[in-house]
Amino acid sequence: MTTSNNGSPVAVNKWLVTFAVMAGTFMEIVDTTVVNVALPHIAGSLASSEDETTWILTAYLVSNAIILPITGWLSALFGRKRFLILCIALFTVSSMLCGMATSLGMLIVFRIIQGVGGGALQPISQAILLETFPVAERGMAMAIWGIGVIIAPIVGPVMGGWVTDNLTWRWAFYINLPIGLLSLILTYLFIFDPDYIRRQRAGSIDYWGLGLLVVGLGALQVVLDKGERDDWFSSDFITRLAIIAVVALGVLIYHELKTRHPVVELRLFKERNYAAGVTIMFFFRVCPLRQHHAPALVPPDPHGL
Repeated sequence: MTTSNNGSPVAVNKWLVTFAVMAGTFMEIVDTTVVNVALPHIAGSLASSEDETTWILTAYLVSNAIILPITGWLSALFGRKRFLILCIALFTVSSMLCGMATSLGMLIVFRIIQGVGGGALQPISQAILLETFPVAERGMAMAIWGIGVIIAPIVGPVMGGWVTDNLTWRWAFYINLPIGLLSLILTYLFIFDPDYIRRQRAGSIDYWGLGLLVVGLGALQVVLDKGERDDWFSSDFITRLAIIAVVALGVLIYHELKTRHPVVELRLFKERNYAAGVTIMFFFRVCPLRQHHAPALVPPDPHGL
């Protein structure tokens, strides 16, 4: 039993809620791996080099990384259900625009918009599942969410390879449309904000914190994504971005600890359980699965060498 946005009680099947939030999350994760496989096809179609094409991935990751830590603040600002619907709609529409792109520049811009829509889907889906299931079943809820997150990167490359070989790379984006529309309908019908979300109000907008976050995380993500390809600090471009990231994030931490309404609530790290969980996840993610590009097919040596 939950409450609708006007406060009246509504009985919602927890499995319908689970399917609704997992559809959007699954779509977002699958899309990332599908695009990785499609990169060589995109490069050939848009007459761009391999290095230029990797900006399709970098642009998405940068906007994704910026939205992720401010998901809670944006949910309080717009309302969680409204923000989730906005994110799914943005991701779905930008997927269609990515498929329709006629140049690399257009595709990169639409991928930035797609990353903005996709960045909040995973944390919001986890929060909704935790509140939908009773305390005794929350472990099961997180296991279901984890299965979806694990299966999606496995399905993505297989689906991406089949789609790009049998159709075109544009269908790597178009396949999001039916899933996105279904997720939108289910979210509108079966997901409602709990009482505390409807009573919650975001404080005054922390413009300095938001600006520092965008600059700092944006620069850091580009360094991490492009650093190896450019030989790290041998590149002036990577060096400058690293300096910008360190300065911006350092000032951000100081500012967020001093301001009354921070865009990212760093004081949560005073809670030992939360701090321990984030620390464990940090070290678990230190060596993440690398996003490899699809290898070029090398013809066999006719001499057998």
